[in-house]
Amino acid sequence: MRSWILLVIAGLLETGWASGLKYTEVFTRPVPSVLTGLAIVASMLLLGIAARDLPIGTAYAVWVGIGAFGAVVLGIVLFGEPATAARLGFLGLLVISILGLKLTA
Repeated sequence: MRSWILLVIAGLLETGWASGLKYTEVFTRPVPSVLTGLAIVASMLLLGIAARDLPIGTAYAVWVGIGAFGAVVLGIVLFGEPATAARLGFLGLLVISILGLKLTA
């Protein structure tokens, strides 16, 4: 269970750094750049630790899925990206896929 918790935290950090890239302005703004870099390193580190106990294919797919889901949601909330029915429907499919990988690992 510890590995799954670390994997979820890693995925949330991926969401943070993916969205943080927008604020770095191509790494020209120091504070957002450092925070984004720290989130990248922490996310990868936690993914690596979680992958010790979980199958790498599952761990990586769940990590990416959480990051993708979070990045889309933050894009909608913070950056005014469209929240169309199709986008929300595919987000729902992504959640089902993540849960399916968790249940079958």
